[in-house]
Amino acid sequence: MFRRDVVSALALSVLLFLAGCTAGVSPTTPSTESTGTGSLEQGVTVTVVDVTDGDTMDVRFANGSTETVRLLGVDTPEVYAENTPSEWDGVPDTQVGRDWLRQWGANASDFAQSELDGERVEIRVDPEADRRGGYGRLLVYLSTTDSERSFNQQLIERGYARLYDTPFSKREAFADTEAAARDTGRGVWGFERTDDQTASSIQDAPLELVEINFDATGNDNENLDDEYLIFENTGSESLDISGWTISDSAGHTYTVPDGVPLAAGARIRLVTGPGTNTESTLYWGEEQALWNNGGDTITVRTENGELALTESYPRTTSSNSLARCNCQSSYSLYVSTSSPSIA
Repeated sequence: MFRRDVVSALALSVLLFLAGCTAGVSPTTPSTESTGTGSLEQGVTVTVVDVTDGDTMDVRFANGSTETVRLLGVDTPEVYAENTPSEWDGVPDTQVGRDWLRQWGANASDFAQSELDGERVEIRVDPEADRRGGYGRLLVYLSTTDSERSFNQQLIERGYARLYDTPFSKREAFADTEAAARDTGRGVWGFERTDDQTASSIQDAPLELVEINFDATGNDNENLDDEYLIFENTGSESLDISGWTISDSAGHTYTVPDGVPLAAGARIRLVTGPGTNTESTLYWGEEQALWNNGGDTITVRTENGELALTESYPRTTSSNSLARCNCQSSYSLYVSTSSPSIA
């Protein structure tokens, strides 16, 4: 009986000792405050392992732990939930307005995917802002090595996002950037201009965009010759397009070189990648894919800066190409299975 009591007491002592040693030990998942080198206030290098949408992504720290981060101070349109058009000045609270926002949410996601997925980036928190958002996501500025501005601000600058108006140190700079994007109708802010400009351009300009091949076969970035636009001179006279500019919603701009006349009824192809220009083909000279597969806006201006045409395509088809048909004297985009011939 005595020995049994002694054994029980010893066992209880061991358990109490172990409990004392392990008290206060945190779970095995390390805190983000101690991951990698440096601190979140000064900036920590991480790897983007998954892009959820334009403003949310998962990152991996140097020690292998992961976090879901939300870009501070910005809001891209929703892709997986309903949008609220009233939050986006100039976008009507209609199905067309909601479709427009959904399209630009997809555009923002595609942009973030192409720029960030698998990349090493720096994230840091803002001492004047909340550390985490409503869903427990870490609120950060995210920066890439090749840009002086944060990716947060680039989203606003390119028209992929609006200012998310909460307290943070860069709020005024972000507000100015949004104002500039809205003034120029860039990206999501171009809704009010699209219909009126397209209508006037179709009536007045002899240049038509007849095909958009936005999704090249295979990897877009490895097949730049298969990403292109095709334009046609629908007028009855030759059209000199020297000095005209073609741009996307992000502001990438191509200027047509001197000496490019387009005969009446002739077509010319603008290829994204590098190459030697010919009478029927121009090469933009980009080293990576340009036109967003999820939707984009093509804007053409004359040498004097006057609008010649603007065309937006949404994420509404599984085809990788859109073309025009002439139906009852009006042009409409339809899915194309083959490329029009080039004159």
